[in-house]
Amino acid sequence: MASLAQACPWCYVGKARFDKALAGFANRDQVEVVHRSFELDPHRSKDDVEPVLALLTRKYGMSQAQAEAGEDRLGALATAEGLEYRTRGRDHGNTFDMHRLLHFAKTRGLQAALLDVLYRANFAEERSVFTEGPERLVELAAKAGLNAEEARAVLADPVAYADEVRADEEEAARLGATGVPFFVLDRTYGVSGAQPVSVFTQALTQAWAEHTPLRPIDQGQQAQACGPDGCAVPRD
Repeated sequence: MASLAQACPWCYVGKARFDKALAGFANRDQVEVVHRSFELDPHRSKDDVEPVLALLTRKYGMSQAQAEAGEDRLGALATAEGLEYRTRGRDHGNTFDMHRLLHFAKTRGLQAALLDVLYRANFAEERSVFTEGPERLVELAAKAGLNAEEARAVLADPVAYADEVRADEEEAARLGATGVPFFVLDRTYGVSGAQPVSVFTQALTQAWAEHTPLRPIDQGQQAQACGPDGCAVPRD
């Protein structure tokens, strides 16, 4: 499980590092990655959009120079992972609609593709994902391979996939996610933060080595059960 937030720069970098570790993992084809929702600012209204640098100075008490230096360091880290990153001119807003759209994308098998598109749009592209309204998200959904009209309908309905997002957030919290990025392997090992590729590689290797497959208990007789072909009817 990977708990990620669309507005989190460390998630952007951390996901790239995890993806590199997974790509080099010998058993990668047998690893299922499940993305969980996490909102950085869940109580922010949709129309409350703020420049990132202003957010940093207001929320963390940084000076303008400190905020800019921090963004420059993040930009360098992103570049080292092969990612584009705009260190100036980005903004921050409510991401709940993006999470709803990601859950819709999951039903179409395109969640991972949309997640990458949203990350790039937010951190690398000049156009905002927050100020242009739902059509900007529809455009990005289509870029990820989703049907634009279906995506538009999801965004137009404020309750569509809302319960799925909330349930996802609750599950992530149960698994220990109090901040992001946060990775859970085999529901046993937790990796917090944008760790180096080597740490993710070690975690994957250890979780795989210690994974215990389900071992059925054979009591010497076959009990009644239902299978893919239905349920057997008891006979005299």
